[in-house]
Amino acid sequence: MSIKHPIIAITGSSGAGTTSVKRTFEQIFRREKINAVYIEGDAFHRWNRAEMQKRMREAAVNGDHHYSHFGDDANLFEELEATFRAYSESGGGRTRAYVHDTLEAEQHGCPPGTFTSWREFEPGSDLLFYEGLHGAVVTDKVNVAQHGDLKIGVVPVINLEWIQKIHRDKASRGYTTEAVTDTILRRMPDYVHYICPQFTETDINFQRVPTVDTSNPFIARSIPTPDESMVVIRFRDPHGIDFPYLLSMIHNSFMSRANSIVIPGGKLDIAMQLILTPIILKLVDRRRRAARA
Repeated sequence: MSIKHPIIAITGSSGAGTTSVKRTFEQIFRREKINAVYIEGDAFHRWNRAEMQKRMREAAVNGDHHYSHFGDDANLFEELEATFRAYSESGGGRTRAYVHDTLEAEQHGCPPGTFTSWREFEPGSDLLFYEGLHGAVVTDKVNVAQHGDLKIGVVPVINLEWIQKIHRDKASRGYTTEAVTDTILRRMPDYVHYICPQFTETDINFQRVPTVDTSNPFIARSIPTPDESMVVIRFRDPHGIDFPYLLSMIHNSFMSRANSIVIPGGKLDIAMQLILTPIILKLVDRRRRAARA
């Protein structure tokens, strides 16, 4: 953690909705004139697409049918922690981009499924913003979570997460339901060991809960809409959170526990704006005061 160089990390599984949460942060940054540098979690995968497929085949031959992007061997956890540490100490560091599709290939000048070259962060930023799978990961070798000043978990209930992933991968990547299901099953052990534990490290969790039947996510024809959902917002430390104000501003919300508020799904964006804006402004104000001292 750092006063002069704060880090915000958004962490969640594939299909959880971290990209949508990132857009809310971007709105806040633009409105408040905050200069952020960005890291995408995919940049710290170890293998490009062809190499990853080869590694999965080799693992399967050796009896490991669960090799996945969720686990430590397929990721550069030590490099990610080093980047977080470098930024917290000096405002420096480096990242790259993973090229997902032809549109990004045109943008970056690299084939789909590959990485761009590493690049250094631009100097003079107000904060570092990470969005991806492992923003709060802790293993016996690394502790990425310790460097984050604000850690957000995006955690829909598992059936909803699977529905969102199936529909996204079919629509944007051309996968079949069966192929996405195989991916979900292959990743399950790493999901349990590397994804879930992060949500005890996060400061705030946003968990969307559908209010419609999602009992068989593999045949769901559509993703439940925000209005067909509730969102549970859990604060690891509720001190300083003005719950009466939030309840008055977000209609039909209620407290479920002393550290949790439940809101209608359609109110998620305004809830995030109300909750996160003062926290972000506090981080940036503290950083700017320290820089002038």
